[in-house]
Amino acid sequence: MRTGLGFDVHPFDPQRPLVLGGVRIPDASGLAGHSDADVLCHAIADALLGAVALGDIGTHFPDDDPAWKDASSIRILADVRETVTGAGYGVLSVDATLVLERPKVAPYVDDMRENIAAALEVERSIVSVKATRAEGLGALGRAEGAACLAIALVG
Repeated sequence: MRTGLGFDVHPFDPQRPLVLGGVRIPDASGLAGHSDADVLCHAIADALLGAVALGDIGTHFPDDDPAWKDASSIRILADVRETVTGAGYGVLSVDATLVLERPKVAPYVDDMRENIAAALEVERSIVSVKATRAEGLGALGRAEGAACLAIALVG
């Protein structure tokens, strides 16, 4: 078994929709980025790639590649699963923590878990998604963006 740690952060962009875990959150500013800027999926992708020591999301899905412009990060996560299985591993567990002041994401967590589990072709019970606030500290606390920290276990 191997573990990997992932982290992602993006500033808010009011001109884009907010997508987290493949779920479009209504009435919220989106995140700036080349793809859909889904920090949750990006952090999980980095955790999985790190677990199999195959680089990071920027290596596999570079932001200067037009193929990934506005791409769904759920699709990116499915591609990462293929990379992980191609390396001879299966996804055993994923745990992620979103950090953002707003919006409240608790009503959407079950759908996020379902989307992530489907992309990874695993049971929803092995995917954990939580959220916390930065309590007014720093850029995240001033609601300038969102971040996510994730850990993955593969075997």
